[in-house]
Amino acid sequence: MDQIIQKYFQLTTHQKDKICLMFDVYAEWNEKVNLISRKDFPYFYERHILHSLAIAKCFSFNKGSHILDLGSGGGFPGIPLAIQFPQVHFSLVDSIRKKTDALKSIVNKLSLNNVTVIHNRAEDITNTFDFVICRAVARLNILDSWTQVLISSKSNHKFKNGLICLKGGDLSDEIKGFEHRIQVFDISDFFQEDFFSEKKIIHLKK
Repeated sequence: MDQIIQKYFQLTTHQKDKICLMFDVYAEWNEKVNLISRKDFPYFYERHILHSLAIAKCFSFNKGSHILDLGSGGGFPGIPLAIQFPQVHFSLVDSIRKKTDALKSIVNKLSLNNVTVIHNRAEDITNTFDFVICRAVARLNILDSWTQVLISSKSNHKFKNGLICLKGGDLSDEIKGFEHRIQVFDISDFFQEDFFSEKKIIHLKK
């Protein structure tokens, strides 16, 4: 396993084995379905696994929580977080069938019993979740309109239920109007690599 993950996280042998296996499983699937940009694949651990796990530096999810990974695509941030939080249930949703078919195979090969893959559009999901997570799927106002009905009003965490998303760059315009509901975390506060210099985690409370 790439040392970059162990640099920032203390993992069990079980978790290390799954993260090691991820590279081979994704390399195989990426030949068939473009889950990850080809130019990005050499940086798989840093730009996909570690980036996803940044959320775990800010939030610890309670046992039995339900989390929706919206527009999961290649399974990020959902799959790395499912390995990090084995007692939390993750639902990975995407509207593109070939991606959800690939994700079902990946989840099976990684033996992730706490993950469900759903082929659907966000607006057609009827369940509610403690948190919705995503990675740069859309602008914040659009994500907010999509996810309000998906987030449970009943909160069991120290931090309020809501949307947690990974974004980058200057977000000053995007977060206007949300100041009373939002928390912004700089990933560079946790990870030293240059890739994270402008990367952020947004927590938008319900």
